[in-house]
Amino acid sequence: MAILPRNEVQNGENLTLQCIVDISTTSHVKPQHQVLFYKDDVLFHNVSSVENTESYVIPHARVYNTGIYKCTVILNNKVKTTEEYQVCVRGVSDPRVTLDKKEVIEGGVVVVNCSVPEEKPPIHFTIEKLELNVKGSKQRKKKTSQNQNFVTLKFTVEEQDHAISFQCQAMIFSGTHMETSKSIKSDLVTVRESFSNPRFHISPKGLITEGDQLHIKCTIQVTHLAQSFPEIIIQKDKVIVAHNRSIEAQFSVMAMVEHNGNYTCKVEASHISKVNSIVVNITELFSKPKLESSTTRLDQGEGLNLWCSIPGVPPANFTILKEDTIVSQSQNFTKVASARDSGAYICVAGMGKVVKRSNAVWITVCDCFSLSLSVILEMLSKPSIFHDSRSEVIKGQTIEVSCQSINGTSPIDYDLLKASNLLASQKIGSNEPAVFKDNPTKDVDYQCLVDNCHSHAKVVSEVLRVKVIAPVDEVKLSILLHDEVESGKAVVLRCSVNEGSGPITYKFYKEKEGKPFYQTTLNDTQAIWHKAKASKEQEGQYYCTASNRANLSKNVLQSNILTVRVYLAPWKKGLIAVVVIIVVIATLILAARCYFLKKTKAKQIPVEMSRLYPEDVVDPPTDMGITGASLYIPRSGAVEGE
Repeated sequence: MAILPRNEVQNGENLTLQCIVDISTTSHVKPQHQVLFYKDDVLFHNVSSVENTESYVIPHARVYNTGIYKCTVILNNKVKTTEEYQVCVRGVSDPRVTLDKKEVIEGGVVVVNCSVPEEKPPIHFTIEKLELNVKGSKQRKKKTSQNQNFVTLKFTVEEQDHAISFQCQAMIFSGTHMETSKSIKSDLVTVRESFSNPRFHISPKGLITEGDQLHIKCTIQVTHLAQSFPEIIIQKDKVIVAHNRSIEAQFSVMAMVEHNGNYTCKVEASHISKVNSIVVNITELFSKPKLESSTTRLDQGEGLNLWCSIPGVPPANFTILKEDTIVSQSQNFTKVASARDSGAYICVAGMGKVVKRSNAVWITVCDCFSLSLSVILEMLSKPSIFHDSRSEVIKGQTIEVSCQSINGTSPIDYDLLKASNLLASQKIGSNEPAVFKDNPTKDVDYQCLVDNCHSHAKVVSEVLRVKVIAPVDEVKLSILLHDEVESGKAVVLRCSVNEGSGPITYKFYKEKEGKPFYQTTLNDTQAIWHKAKASKEQEGQYYCTASNRANLSKNVLQSNILTVRVYLAPWKKGLIAVVVIIVVIATLILAARCYFLKKTKAKQIPVEMSRLYPEDVVDPPTDMGITGASLYIPRSGAVEGE
């Protein structure tokens, strides 16, 4: 078989396969034979011929023509096959790139079709989006087509795109390597703005003072290709103040100093977003008014004095209100206090269209005349604070904290503070203590505040410090250093608790033993037991218990069961092995010695027998029942054995 022009050709070259046969015959007529062409053991061409050479032409060879070829000739039931020939087609034909449009707006979509009509799938495609006169790709997508020789991909046009094109490359896996095509570019696509960058228009121009009408407008220009208007959003800091789906959005308000700040205009449509920002400065006309009082707590019949002021003393109009009710249209307000005057007061100052309000001032007037005229008002004494628990407080246990001011006109208001935070309040109509309940979980400080309104300041108690005992929680036994202990080395056990107030009593047990083998009491959340040199006696299962004064005897917590294993040291194992080997060798030597001694004795018996004289052998008497045997009589005349 011959491969023309060569076994390796470039994509698109013509390829010729020739099957050459040499037939010997006695006839002048050439015999007809059958020629079969195979690719990768699959028959693809079959022809009958009388010629010595039969050709098969592959025009414009492609990657899929790569393979192993051979040909077979059949003549009169005789079959001959050539050796196999590897044919390689290098490269991939140039892909074709087509686009669905040549002009697109920002946020639009371009559909890219990349195909290799001359090749067969599967084909791996890579498509890149390129910007004119910019190096590198802006976006890359890959897709494999298993059943077709083309792919279609969508690319979104972004705000930064101006003039773009698309580049396609095809790759086909052939045997053990990948064949790659050239990268082919598409036509240029012109990108039109869907809308312009937003612009701010501020009115009035120049200096803006409180009271001016402030107009903040954001505008854009929209291309004729846009199918809808984008959304325009105006934000002050992160708060949206205006929005519209058109070519402009506007925010109008009477300018106040609080309108100072950074304004952002954001325009969004589809995948496109454009932003612009501006800083607005507003000049303050006058400062926020301040309302003051000689005192915020007074008894009925005392004088209530309020006054309102503005730094710089500008000519402003003042109004003093009590809970939205006007009580004065001047800077000052004075009257004899009654119980009805308790409440929140504010001051309103106006200058032109600009109106500003002060912070509220809370006034409390005590109703003294509700008491009998014969009653003499008493100042509160310093309250005492105590709790009911005579023993230590256990974590989570309910305790009662009492506050009591012995002297002072009732009713008395009690506030209980826990770690400087208000826990609860009570009003008591007598001098009896106020009782509060709590469930402390850790050491804590309590304090009482008392007030009967007639005193001009709350009275504070001493600090009550409550110590909370935490019961033992979650006992765990663990082994330190190593899980398995070498004989002769230290074994260390640790009994630990997750939580618990000291002192804590720890007990170590070996399972199935009623009494602890070690016990200790510590102000620590763990206890250690160790044995300097471990032996097989320390092997077994262990557990521990832990308890403190917060745990009842029935509630002693037990740890997990821990198994301790003790193994022989390597040198001890070696020593035992040596001793065993010596014993075995000694036994073998002794056995061999006994064996040879027996064998030596056995050889000596025939020698002694050969030294007997004839007269030393006598026949036994027949009356003794012995037949076929001789009795040996020593020459000395002594008879051996019975």
